[in-house]
Amino acid sequence: MTSLLPPHSTRAAHPSRVPGGSAGEPTLENWQDAPHNRWAFGHVAEFVPTAPIAHRLSEESARPVLGLGRLAALPRLVERLEQSYTDALVVVRDGTIAAEYYRDGVDPDGVHLLMSVSKSICGLTIGTLVDDGLLDPELRVDHYISELAGSAYGDATVQQVLDMTVDVDYDEDYRNPASEVQAQDRVAGWRPRLPEDPPDTYAFLTALRGGGRHGERFRYCSAGTDVLAWIVENITGLRYPDAVSRRLWSKLGCEHDAQITVDARGFGFANGGISCTARDLTRVGRLMLDDGVIEGRRVVSAEWVRRTIQGGNPEAASGTIFQRVHAGGSYSNQWWITGSSRGDYYAVGIHGQFIWVDPRTRTVVVKLSSWPEPVTEEWNRLHARLFRDICDAIGS
Repeated sequence: MTSLLPPHSTRAAHPSRVPGGSAGEPTLENWQDAPHNRWAFGHVAEFVPTAPIAHRLSEESARPVLGLGRLAALPRLVERLEQSYTDALVVVRDGTIAAEYYRDGVDPDGVHLLMSVSKSICGLTIGTLVDDGLLDPELRVDHYISELAGSAYGDATVQQVLDMTVDVDYDEDYRNPASEVQAQDRVAGWRPRLPEDPPDTYAFLTALRGGGRHGERFRYCSAGTDVLAWIVENITGLRYPDAVSRRLWSKLGCEHDAQITVDARGFGFANGGISCTARDLTRVGRLMLDDGVIEGRRVVSAEWVRRTIQGGNPEAASGTIFQRVHAGGSYSNQWWITGSSRGDYYAVGIHGQFIWVDPRTRTVVVKLSSWPEPVTEEWNRLHARLFRDICDAIGS
């Protein structure tokens, strides 16, 4: 593809928290001081931990919970949901909620952390930029982010980042304190910082190194999604949360705002930091199921959805745990494609967060959970069976 885009070779200033303000301002050190407090006093949650003081009790949902409906006849369903640490389950068939389940104490109108389902939301946001001719996925990353020249990502194409075939030295072991994924958590504010940690996500990504053999093997790496978010910022001139709102979330017809955690510079944690309600998350699945359209509104092109669900290169993912569960499966545009005869695909985050899309029955299943382990082969196998059972039962 020949690029008609202007070069992005000059260093781009990071978007500011405050429109027209300096990059990275306000900070934790100065947010209470004038003139920063004019903005910061309305955005306290970006600086210090906050907790809601609910205007109603969680058991008093703003609208009635449907219940399991037709799924109630599925043998052992409630037991299976309880044993798999389900916090919320919403099933949508042909655009209409067909079943809902919430464990005791979970507010149907409350937000829940999505973990890496956030990646699939980033993938769709990137798709809108491609649709508008603002991004060529075949160009190198350093075309859009000059600071990443010489890093693991600089000479990879944007498409290779989308499909996670970048050769990067990155340990995704969530339990290993010495891993890069835990270091990135610390930089993002998810864990206590260490003195040697980079000051922000931009600096963390710039420091990553790799072997340069891109496009050969699937290599799951959360940092890649944050590279994509940085590209979104450089192209749009907006902070990543604002870009996702403008280009995706505000067009889905959601009932509630989503949330995203931010680092010390205000950079949104794109790879795993989004929270939203289960009901609103079904709209992301509906968008995919209906070729980029929801309730008559075109949000992303049918071509982007088609290329996504067509899948990536299955050979690149051979030998992975993913393929032990989904033989012939692949990863494409930040979505997992099962390669099964029924054509189902999904978004997933550790500890049991899912959007499952089943074209055969025109069903979307959202399940939000709190597994005790981040991820295991057996948990993934169990959930594939559960979701297919649900889709078959609701579609019969």
